[in-house]
Amino acid sequence: MYTIKRTDKTDSDFVNLVAELDAYLKVTDGEDHGFYNQFNGLENIHHAIVLYSGSKAIGCGAIKKFDADSAEVKRMYVQPDQRGTGAATQILTGLEDWARELGFKCCILETGSRQVEAVRFYYKSGYQKTANYGQYIGVENSNCFEKYLS
Repeated sequence: MYTIKRTDKTDSDFVNLVAELDAYLKVTDGEDHGFYNQFNGLENIHHAIVLYSGSKAIGCGAIKKFDADSAEVKRMYVQPDQRGTGAATQILTGLEDWARELGFKCCILETGSRQVEAVRFYYKSGYQKTANYGQYIGVENSNCFEKYLS
């Protein structure tokens, strides 16, 4: 059974999970890690979710304002031994619900081509590939997605 906690960038469980995510991405992004990492700071994260299995923090995600209508999904992570259990779906659904409550009409996100599981997950979750936005314009390894919230 999962429990979702809404929090922010100061939550120690969130910060620890993000550190695990960054270590994972440093390996999978390879030489591109420095480029991507510059856009993943926590200073503008005011809406974060930590997912618990019992008392153990196993995953996280966040949203931040991109523009008046769009929230950007950031820092999505589920510990490797918890993948395939529905944990990521719980986190993403929680973020989408929160985005709706905040008045956003759309969620957008970027993930790298090397994160094959993530690309597959976002398609499965109803996201559609879109033109690269913002800092990802012209970046060949970036996959940008969007989902309109109903």
